[in-house]
Amino acid sequence: MATFDQDKVEQLMLNSAIIRNRGKINAAINNAKLFIDIQHEFGSFSNYMWAFVDNKTIVNENKTLADFPATTAESDAWSKDLKKRGFKFVGSTICYAHMQACGMVNDHSLDCYKRKHILEKYQQL
Repeated sequence: MATFDQDKVEQLMLNSAIIRNRGKINAAINNAKLFIDIQHEFGSFSNYMWAFVDNKTIVNENKTLADFPATTAESDAWSKDLKKRGFKFVGSTICYAHMQACGMVNDHSLDCYKRKHILEKYQQL
């Protein structure tokens, strides 16, 4: 994506299989270029993002739906840094969702059958 030019953007704008929002398409291309910059600076994007959680999974102890956050101080900091680097569409909520998806945060509730399995797998018990 980092090599896409405006001809490719115009082609994508005609693709009914994707969200055809010019701003989002241009942001994705921009973010791909910046992603590569981060890889060069930190050795990998993984090294960069895991630094926001001190290279350790955050294990939350959520009991009720109200306990589950949409953002945290860590996702706020990561979003702010990405925006400072020029990334687009990278708010704290999307950063937190990415942190959950990548295992940077374990938000499985205390009664979730997967919680113990994940904690044991990554030796977090």
